[in-house]
Amino acid sequence: MTTLIAQDSSLTLRHVSKRFNGDEAPPVLERIDLSIESGEFVSLVGASGCGKSTLLRLIAGLDGDHEGEIEFGGERIVTTDLSRGIVFQDHRLFPWLDVEQNVAVALRNAALSKAEKARAVAEHIALVGLKGYERHYPHQLSGGMAQRVAIARGLVNRPRLLLLDEPFGALDALTRSRLQVELQRIWEHERITMVLVTHDVEEAVLLSDRIVVMEARPGRIADVIDVGLPRPRKVGDRDVSKLRDDIVETFFTETV
Repeated sequence: MTTLIAQDSSLTLRHVSKRFNGDEAPPVLERIDLSIESGEFVSLVGASGCGKSTLLRLIAGLDGDHEGEIEFGGERIVTTDLSRGIVFQDHRLFPWLDVEQNVAVALRNAALSKAEKARAVAEHIALVGLKGYERHYPHQLSGGMAQRVAIARGLVNRPRLLLLDEPFGALDALTRSRLQVELQRIWEHERITMVLVTHDVEEAVLLSDRIVVMEARPGRIADVIDVGLPRPRKVGDRDVSKLRDDIVETFFTETV
C-alpha cells in the first residue's frame, strides 16, 4: 500500500470566521489562523461551544458560508472532495449492508475498476484489523468494531486529509483506549494529514504532533502546543500525564 504524502496535503486557514443566523449574530468562530503541514497529526481541544466541530465542517467543505480562506494543498476549499475524508462520532453505517459493502460505498464514484475497488476495500478492512468480518452486518459488531469500519470507509479513497470528529466519544474507556492505539498505528502506516476534534486532552496528547487549544464565545485559538513526546505513547506514561495536567490546569481550570 503506497502513501500519498508526496502530494501537498498541507492545510492553511487565514482569518476564518463563522456566524450562524446572519451577520448580526455573534461569531461562532473568529479570525482563525492555522497552518498544518503535510502528514501532521493535529488535535483541536476546547470546551463545548468553542466551534471545534464547526471548524472541522468548514475544512471538510460541508459548509462554505464563512469569512476568510481555507486552502488544502494550495487550493481553496469550496465544497467536499474525495481528497478529504471524515469520520464522525456516530459511525453512520448502513444497517442493510455488510462490512465490505459499507466500506465499498465510499468508492462508488471512484475512477477504479471493479477489481481495484475490491482490492482497496480488502486492504483497508485489514488495515483496521477487521479481516474475517467482511460479511458481518452492523448489528453483529461492537461499537468499537463499527467505528473501525467507519475509519476504513474514511480511508479507502486514499484521502490526503482525514478529519475525525470525536470518533471515540461514544465508546467505553477500554474500547476507546484500544482504538487510540489503533489510530496511532494507522497514522504511522499511512502518514496522511489528520485533524482530530476531541474533548479528551489526554487523547490529544497521545495522538498529536500539535494540540490547538480553543476558547469559546467567540471560538478563537488560545494556544498551539507542540507535543514533542516520542512515539508510541501510552495512557499513564509520566510525560503524557504531565502534559495533560499542564494543559488542563492552564486552560480548563475555572477560577473562583
